[in-house]
Formats: sequence, C-alpha cells, structure tokens
Amino acid sequence: MNKLSQAGRANILQLLCEGMSMRAVTRATGASKNTVAKLLNDAGRALGEFQDAAFRDLNCKRVQVDEIWSFTYAKERNVPLAKKAPEGAGDTWTWTAIDADTKLVFSTLIGPRDSDSAIYFMEDIKARVADRIQLTSDGLLVYFQAVKHTFKGEVDYAQIVKLYGAAPGPKGRYSPALCVGAKKKRISGRPARKHISTSYVERQNLTMRMHMRRFTRLTNGFSKKLESHINAVALHMAYYNFVRIHQTLRVTPAMAAGVTKRLWEMADLVAIVEAAETVPAKRGPYRKHAAV
Repeated sequence: MNKLSQAGRANILQLLCEGMSMRAVTRATGASKNTVAKLLNDAGRALGEFQDAAFRDLNCKRVQVDEIWSFTYAKERNVPLAKKAPEGAGDTWTWTAIDADTKLVFSTLIGPRDSDSAIYFMEDIKARVADRIQLTSDGLLVYFQAVKHTFKGEVDYAQIVKLYGAAPGPKGRYSPALCVGAKKKRISGRPARKHISTSYVERQNLTMRMHMRRFTRLTNGFSKKLESHINAVALHMAYYNFVRIHQTLRVTPAMAAGVTKRLWEMADLVAIVEAAETVPAKRGPYRKHAAV
C-alpha cells in the first residue's frame, strides 16, 4: 500500500487549513478522498491531544469567549426527516476562548449550546490559566451560571450585550442584523471597563469560517460526522496557533504566549501526527474532546 510522504501530508494539511474543501484537495493533489479524510482525522486527534497537554499554566490576563454555529449532517430542523442521521447530527456549536493579548486560542469545546457545555468550557479555561483573569462574554444566559459555578467569584467577569436593529436591505434577503449599540455589564470582581470586549474572539470566528470549509455559511460545505468536525477544529487551531503568523503580532500566537520559541512549519505538525501513529488513540464522549 502506498503511503503519503511527509511532504505530501504537509501539502494536504496546508490546503485544508487554507480553506479548501476535501473534494478540492483531492482534485489538487491527486490523493483519494478516503486518504484525505483519514489524514484529517489522524491529524485532528494527534494535534488535539498535543495542544491539550501544551496549553497549561498560561499567563493569560484578559480572556474573551464566544460560540460559533455550524451543523453536522443536517440542520437541526431537518434531522427528524434525515435518513440514518448519525449521533451528533444537527446544530453543532464550537465554543472558543482566546487570550486577548497573545491571540492564542487555548480552549475549545464542541457541543450543544447549553448550561452543561458552558460549565465544562469554563472548567477547562480555569484549568489552563495560571492566575486570576479578566473574562468577557456576550450576554448568553448560560455563561452567568457557568462562571459563577466554576470560578466562585475568583474572576473579574463582565458581559457585553449588543443591541441590534433591523437587518439592512430588502425583507427576506440574507444579511446580519445591524448592531446599533452595546452595553457593558460588570458581573463579578473588578474588570477594567476599557477591556470589556469580545472583538478578538469574534474576529477569530471569522477566521474559522474562512479557513474551514465546513464553517462557511450559505454553501454546501458541512461536516457529515461529528468526529470529523472535532478533528477539523483541532487541526485548524494547531495551524492557527503554531504556524500562521498573526498579522498584528508578527509572530504566531503560540510564540507570543511563550508556548514555543520558534516559528513552526506544517512539517512540524506532520511530525506530531506521525509520532502519534505508534501510540493507541484515546477516544471517549465527544465532550471530552473539548480542549485544544
């Protein structure tokens, strides 16, 4: 059986991380769809576990959190009518936490948009930071209880609640609602008002939609299996944190955060994947793949 070279693997992963669909990658490289899919899942598992271990005792000061929507197999309203819908089909939410100073995305969670997910997400954030942080979220109600339950007051927490008006353009035309203002609310501790913001994490949502085909809105790009979605997110985050130079920082987020001292290449990510091939993979409920 032919085996992809390290350069071949790096090329395929690079194309996936730059937003190409799996079918487009097969046309560009000549690799089969099954080969690309297997490499994606192998890379996602290995890089997810690597980042889980690497992002510990982080010196984060200001953390922003948000959640981004996508779907697996079928949109939630269509799941009851879908044939052979797999476990996890329907709306799929990706919760992300970003360090506002280094732009490191150090925690993600794939799961429902509910209180259990919010609590698990906050517990993961708390386990990764070394000291007290200032935390900002939007006004989603489940954040309030999750932060209270997890940090027990040992956090400077605030919410920014955006006010929206009618969407511009003709009625029925797809367009996001117009933001007409925002309210900053102190919830606990003493958060600095000037740092109450979710701008960086919302910009990261745009990066995810541009660099992962399955997140692109109003297209036929989506995940057919939840496992593939989880692994695609882990691969993207490894590329974003370690390989992609941040335009403002002029270094990668991992370098800015002190997780690594050098700029990584795709070959470095492939090396982690190849090293993991000799170690039995640990699998469990999809919530357990929350952290990156």
